[in-house]
Amino acid sequence: MPDTRFVLDEMTVKDTWRIFRMMAELVEGFDELSKIGPAVSMFGTARCKPSDPEYLLAETISRKLAERGFAVITGGGPGVMEGGNKGAVAAGGTSVGLNIELPREQAPNPYQTVSLDFRYFFLRKLMFVKYAVAFVILPGGFGSLDELFEAVTLIQTDRIKRFPMFLVDSKFWRPMIDWLKTDVVNRGFISPDELNLLTIVDDPDDLVEQIVWCEEEKCYLTPDGLMSHPKRRPLNPPT
Repeated sequence: MPDTRFVLDEMTVKDTWRIFRMMAELVEGFDELSKIGPAVSMFGTARCKPSDPEYLLAETISRKLAERGFAVITGGGPGVMEGGNKGAVAAGGTSVGLNIELPREQAPNPYQTVSLDFRYFFLRKLMFVKYAVAFVILPGGFGSLDELFEAVTLIQTDRIKRFPMFLVDSKFWRPMIDWLKTDVVNRGFISPDELNLLTIVDDPDDLVEQIVWCEEEKCYLTPDGLMSHPKRRPLNPPT
């Protein structure tokens, strides 16, 4: 008997009808999210409590974004995702949860004004990217890193526009950036300007101001992108 936990193992010749479920998830996602206006996708650990700094930071950032007219999109679960949805609701904004069926951790949080359910990760990821004008990535684990590196790869390969990607909490992210600089850039695996697709921030007000500026200036349509912002500093400046 096949193990139904593994989605790809379920895809046999007899299961081609699952394509229609995928189509249904696409259609519902496009239909619902096309109405929400400019949105910011937020990522971070599911394994933090409402009293933890990551949760509170997500709540603060999303509240400030909602106050400036942005919808907030999260994965719909606990931790940072719940904090993000909670802050958006508190400000009277649009709070989107893209829920996913998982064996543990993922239960929909109660702070969603738009709630969608997905079985397939790749379709859910499409929704995060398609309707975002920016990514905000707080400290997190494999899932957050997956969203970060997949999106930056899509930008690197010109599959999507160069929307801004913010890494929140310099203490958490700086060691990773230092490793990318010393081991990955120096060995020629990525170029210095590709590293500059990422922005590290600590201050929620600075973060929101840069997102507002980018959306007003449509910075993702210009060659320099967010680098044109007067406060923006490259992560890997030329020597």
